[in-house]
Amino acid sequence: MTQKQKIITVFGGTGFLGRHAIYALAKTGAQIRVASRVQQRGYFLRPAGDVGQVVPIRCDVHDTASVAAALHGATHAINLIGTLFEKGKKSRFDALHRDVPRCIAEQAQEAGLHMLMHVSSLGAAPDSPSHYGRSKAAGEDAALKACANTVILRPSILFGPDDDFFNRFARMARISPCLPLISGGTTKFQPVYVGDVAKAIRNVISCPYPGKYQGHTYELGGPEVFTFKELMEMMQRFTGQDRALVSLPASIAKTLGVLTAFLPRPLITVDQVNTLKKDNIESGNYPDLQALGVDPTALAAILPGYLGQYKKNG
Repeated sequence: MTQKQKIITVFGGTGFLGRHAIYALAKTGAQIRVASRVQQRGYFLRPAGDVGQVVPIRCDVHDTASVAAALHGATHAINLIGTLFEKGKKSRFDALHRDVPRCIAEQAQEAGLHMLMHVSSLGAAPDSPSHYGRSKAAGEDAALKACANTVILRPSILFGPDDDFFNRFARMARISPCLPLISGGTTKFQPVYVGDVAKAIRNVISCPYPGKYQGHTYELGGPEVFTFKELMEMMQRFTGQDRALVSLPASIAKTLGVLTAFLPRPLITVDQVNTLKKDNIESGNYPDLQALGVDPTALAAILPGYLGQYKKNG
């Protein structure tokens, strides 16, 4: 099968990772369908490829027939759908992280796709302290059982321009005299550059021997491990900010989560506090980015390029 014969349906392609992945995949010559509940949301991605190469389509991932239609005629599929907090019946963790992957995988198997790539999350585990982590593990299991050609990718926290991690705290530091460190900020993270994950996706999809990856799980972390406190210190160094870092007991953070749950985007949720009970780093039990042909990029090589906008004279 040549590159131009690949037809890839991407679920969740309008998100942060999705945008980067689609730009990377477009360079391979593949035709890309951007499946979204509102078709127009994918229009901004059409310039990622040649005319007619990137095609936004409408798809309701909660409807089996709609998913089947999105996969009809495709050779590959990528599931990037996920949420960090629950809002409404259709955005519950179990609905998006378990039921949707099962539906996509069942229809991918039925359609005879060469590969289904399911993008999960580092730390996904049946015994995770958070509902988020447990639902991610359930989704992996459902996808692997339903589709024999499934590949699992577990990226850590993504960083890069327009990310929702460093940018969020940099904006917070602009208006707040301090930044909270839940439980002292000792939880460890292994942030990974979004461009590296996009390259990994491209490399796997482009491989002429898909059996090399099918049925396997990959943990995608960056080259360095940091505590949350160290990440906040680094963020402030590159933004020129100097805010006090204040330890916040988990109990108080959970109370804050309850009080702000009504917001369109809560400051913190009880489940996110639970997530911080466990380090978000590679376990060492699975192959990593390098196994997918990507040398991980250091934080210091990327952060200054976009966090500089938060400097006082920026």
